[in-house]
Amino acid sequence: MDMSNDLDRLIFFEQARKISEATYAANPLDADNLTRWAGALLELSQFQNVADSQKMIQDAISKLEEALSINPKKHDALWCLGNAQTSFAFLTNKEDEARPYFEKAAQYFQQAVDEDPSNEIYLKSLEISAKAPDLHQEIIKHGLGQQALGAGAGAGAGVGAGPSTSTSSSSTKTATKNKKSSDLKYDIFGWVILAVGIVAWVGFAKSQMPPSPPPPPPR
Repeated sequence: MDMSNDLDRLIFFEQARKISEATYAANPLDADNLTRWAGALLELSQFQNVADSQKMIQDAISKLEEALSINPKKHDALWCLGNAQTSFAFLTNKEDEARPYFEKAAQYFQQAVDEDPSNEIYLKSLEISAKAPDLHQEIIKHGLGQQALGAGAGAGAGVGAGPSTSTSSSSTKTATKNKKSSDLKYDIFGWVILAVGIVAWVGFAKSQMPPSPPPPPPR
């Protein structure tokens, strides 16, 4: 499968989710499977509207907490949990409500580093987690709200947006905001999503899924 476009990624991780669900039914104490399942859910959440994305991320968090109850030192589960907390924080449109999720994310990234100090992905995640709250504030400051933060391009497009107009000035401002949104999101999200995709792909490849290349790097 060519993972070069969103449709291929959607198909791949939906298949991965179904395989993990079946594996869980046979062996609910497989911490590796729970972690892969959560990774697939985090990837799939990128294709949902805001409300559905939040539900999917919460489901991923539940799976990761279950994995850690089986193996508290499982560093890849700790790392994925940090990503899940970060993703949920960015879908929260109020700074005070997002802050606890960012704080939890930093704690989980630190725990992952503590368990595997030489892992460059974990180290990078810990580094960028310090920048995440500032990025969130910047998005809110530009009035982008959940329109910018939502994973679903279609259903999330209307949330937090002001009244629409047909003037060229308004269109120009909207285009500028959208570009700023994209640039800001890729500061952190582009790298995090890439890392989640690679880790999830490697995990499923090891579990004998049909071989596929990892997702392409962010633009």
